[in-house]
Amino acid sequence: MTEAVTYAYAVAQDADGSLEEVLAGLPGVADGPVHLVRAPHRREVVVAVSPVPEPDFEESALRAHLEDLDWLESVARAHHRVIEALAGRTTVLPLRLATVYLDDERVRQMLDARQEAFAERLSDLAAHTEWGVKIYVEAPAATDRPAAPPADADLSPGRAYLSHRKAQRHAREDAYRGAEQIAHRVEEAARGHAVDRVQHRVQQGELARGPGENVINDAYLVPLEHGESFRADVLRAGEGLSGVRVEVTGPWAPYSFATPPEAAPLKRAAP
Repeated sequence: MTEAVTYAYAVAQDADGSLEEVLAGLPGVADGPVHLVRAPHRREVVVAVSPVPEPDFEESALRAHLEDLDWLESVARAHHRVIEALAGRTTVLPLRLATVYLDDERVRQMLDARQEAFAERLSDLAAHTEWGVKIYVEAPAATDRPAAPPADADLSPGRAYLSHRKAQRHAREDAYRGAEQIAHRVEEAARGHAVDRVQHRVQQGELARGPGENVINDAYLVPLEHGESFRADVLRAGEGLSGVRVEVTGPWAPYSFATPPEAAPLKRAAP
């Protein structure tokens, strides 16, 4: 039988003791049953956890799995599913993907040691959600094949090619300047609603699935009552310039604003 370790999803506030009901029957990573770990003293602060196969989350195996996009997507979906279920009922501090402890007792020890800090952060984030704002440049790429010149064009094919490249370069430069203008306008609009901002790395490669080049990837912490106004004002601030696209996503649990502990190392305690 494969040994299990404990996968931790989020720290949460369970003031009325209703979260067990929320998690009942909800499958976690590797379809493990999700349950709560409580601190010995401040029992309203909890961690949602589930068992996962130890071989998949040992350090070397995990490094390999993180290069497997299918495996990573499956874990990320389960991770997000649990956090969103909790966030629908209470304030949560999402933990990093693949945060793993040796067992539930190690989670309980961590929670006991940090429960005051967790309780304070949960209080700070109560009645707030996260919104994502991405800005994309959609100017033509420098490698785009130039269009063939009209048959009666005065330019030779070589000059037409150079003319096309020059126009293309100018279009890209204009788009980047436009993106900078839009970024200032978006930030100003967001500041009227948000109480905090985190600037993430721009998305590239497999993570950048939409059209265009991602040049801004920010997260904002917004009070619940400002959510829809935040979305409307940010989208409005992004209008008016061709070649630049603004995308607003949310509301999400406050992934970018939690301060989770590092996972405990996967090693056995001495007997």
